[in-house]
Amino acid sequence: MLTHQLDAYPNTQLRGELRGLSDHCPLTVEDRRIVQGPRPFHSLDSWFTHEGFLRMVKEEWRRLGDVQFIDKLKVLSKPLGRWHKQHFVNVTEKINKFKDEIKKVDDMVSSGICDGIVEARRKALVRCCEIWYARQDIHWKQMSRSRHAKEMDKNTRYFHNIASARERNNWIESLVINERLVRNHTKIKVAIRDFYKNMYH
Repeated sequence: MLTHQLDAYPNTQLRGELRGLSDHCPLTVEDRRIVQGPRPFHSLDSWFTHEGFLRMVKEEWRRLGDVQFIDKLKVLSKPLGRWHKQHFVNVTEKINKFKDEIKKVDDMVSSGICDGIVEARRKALVRCCEIWYARQDIHWKQMSRSRHAKEMDKNTRYFHNIASARERNNWIESLVINERLVRNHTKIKVAIRDFYKNMYH
């Protein structure tokens, strides 16, 4: 019956996969047709979180002048690709760099070097890191919706990223020190360090 139905679709191929220890084997149906024509235009939701994205699009769109809408989209794909490579390639690497810089600041605080400049630098680094984490989450949410059937490894990676997201939420925003609520991260770190130093002295 299945072979008869496949005759109606000559561009398909039925293949039996390895059965392993089972007495059944999975069947894979492949469509061997080559999809021709231009790739559809698509954008990434994470682009819209970048402050320079809309400005770049406006400048490129204005530069193209009086061109039909579809043709503009085709031409726009090239500068979009260049912009994406410049700003959004290796997002994980960007996040790791911010985390390394935060660790360096934390090491300075642990060694007793803490002032307003150090605290301001740490806040700025944390803010940048949070922005790139949010962009990464937006990207994987979009990928999981659009490619979950085609690229399950991406879907797995997305859910792994969601599970790992708690790492950046495990931080102390405020702490009661000597019956006073303290929000200064440097003072919180020093208080925690001193607490455990006294405990294990």
